[in-house]
Amino acid sequence: MPPITHTPSQPAIFQELSEDCPVISIDDLSFAYPDGHVALKNLNLTIEQGEKVALVGPNGAGKSTLMLHLNGILKGEGELRVGGLPLKKENLPLIRSLVGLVFQNPDDQLFSPTVFEDVAFGPLHMGLPESEVLARVDEALAQVDMSGFGERLSHHLSTGQKKRIAIATVLSMAPQLLVLDEPSAGLDPRARRGLINLMRDLPVTMLVSTHDLRMADELFPRMVIMDEGQIVADGETSALLKDEALLEKHGLEKP
Repeated sequence: MPPITHTPSQPAIFQELSEDCPVISIDDLSFAYPDGHVALKNLNLTIEQGEKVALVGPNGAGKSTLMLHLNGILKGEGELRVGGLPLKKENLPLIRSLVGLVFQNPDDQLFSPTVFEDVAFGPLHMGLPESEVLARVDEALAQVDMSGFGERLSHHLSTGQKKRIAIATVLSMAPQLLVLDEPSAGLDPRARRGLINLMRDLPVTMLVSTHDLRMADELFPRMVIMDEGQIVADGETSALLKDEALLEKHGLEKP
């Protein structure tokens, strides 16, 4: 096991949300990129604790832009609160411990030589003591059914294994919200089924951007449809997937 290297620059971060506080609360969020492209237009969204929500829509709908706002990578106009905390510079360390963002390509997330070092990175930079870091790494790897992989080289793993490790890197920070971008993309049927079973069992609030509407139907009771930077539908997944006219209008196909 690699040695634990402490980082003294940041104190340990602990946060529990009150039971009546939404995990995400967004009011009139708008965002334009420097080239003038408007990616989000007066968007409103609330996600309560314990919800598992599918975020769907055609390419260019604004899904990824929205997700990058949730932990302050991007910042637009309007109000966004995470666990009741406004998205402000002074709150970013805490907000980023509450929101675990998992990118579509796990190679964008795994940069350390070993699995252990990747999963330990977040807890170390939260300033946690060595015993807590070790416990969190063990727990996170167990949650994604990757116990015993700590000494493995991340770049030698399969795509499905890498995706599990990428999820473990954010689970080790004990997030209140897990945000995943196209988690089933590039997976063979066996790895896709394994990932679905994993996401079903994780006891955490979840927002998942996906084109995999079969997975959305199976896993997520609530679905939010985006198109052209706006939320065009938000409701029960099974009901929205029966509305073929709605799906066709926004570039989606009934699974």
